[in-house]
Amino acid sequence: MTFHSADADTVEEALAVQEKLDSDAATAMAMEETLLSPRFYTTDFNEMDAINVEPVRADWDNLISRMLSDPNKGHFKKNEDWDHVDWDQMDPILRKEFIDFLVSSCTSEFSGCVLYKEMKRRGNNKDITQLFQLMARDEARHAGFINDALREAGVAVNLGFLTQKKKYTYFRPKFIYYATYLSEKIGYARYITIYRHLERHPELRFHPIFKWFKEWCNDEFSHGEAFALLMKTDPKLTSGINVYWIKFFLTAVYATMFVRDHQRPAFHKALNIDPSEYGQEVFAKTSELSRQIFPITLDIDNPRWMKNLEKMHQANLDLAEATNRSGLSAVVSRLAARFNAGVAFLSLMTIPAKSNTVPASTRLEPVY
Repeated sequence: MTFHSADADTVEEALAVQEKLDSDAATAMAMEETLLSPRFYTTDFNEMDAINVEPVRADWDNLISRMLSDPNKGHFKKNEDWDHVDWDQMDPILRKEFIDFLVSSCTSEFSGCVLYKEMKRRGNNKDITQLFQLMARDEARHAGFINDALREAGVAVNLGFLTQKKKYTYFRPKFIYYATYLSEKIGYARYITIYRHLERHPELRFHPIFKWFKEWCNDEFSHGEAFALLMKTDPKLTSGINVYWIKFFLTAVYATMFVRDHQRPAFHKALNIDPSEYGQEVFAKTSELSRQIFPITLDIDNPRWMKNLEKMHQANLDLAEATNRSGLSAVVSRLAARFNAGVAFLSLMTIPAKSNTVPASTRLEPVY
């Protein structure tokens, strides 16, 4: 019986399986560096290693216990529920957008794996290294599972190559907490929203990977809980000037998702999902979840909210069109598109946020 990354107990075992597979046709897509593409991060690992989790010990031990029980071990691999996909007969535009979705998702999952694995490797704090080992294990399984789906289409991401060649962006630990917490929570909200939609409309499920979204998003949920606890250990991280940083990351993560999703109209049409309505539903769920640790939520019902997200989407379209042209007019168009996107983002940032009283315990359960 062939050993699969889904059965791995550690991140090292899961990655070793992937490295044996000769597949790198989608690596160029994963290597792209744009404002919307997933990034690899590095940080001050010594600062993270110094975290004292005693202020949240009860919730911490409970979370670690659940992660050690490993409810999703063996789940992320094909079984009898994996339907045959005729990639050759799939609409070419849908095929292109869906592969882009899978490559982006794989890169994002592996980005978390690389960061968490490095923290585990460098740290000496047993609490912290244990957490990051467990999260890296989960992310490696997710990335490997997506690669399994990509191989059926004749492409896959060479994860080992990404580790060595992908550009790394340095973020201070607190920025890692804000960005990664939101990435994990919005990931949960995105996947569970699609999963519930396809539960009601199974005829729209054009690929079997969607059947695995529930367990996948529950891993994302647990990882978000971990970062909420890390922020809870230091009240300064969610007060004072840092509230403005929280607002920035909330706005940036939401806006990035909105613009990126609107780049895949055929993908969302196949699912019979309006990307703007879907975005608002995901933002509402993420905002409700983030109340567990953030002292503010964004006012996504403000009339300026959707208006400026649409402006950012249009600016992205204009930039893409100008990028495919040459000459002075193209340069001017690119500058104008970037300027319009910046103005729209600043307008989003100036929408007054809603205050929130953070509860004593960050403990939440995935209920959507």
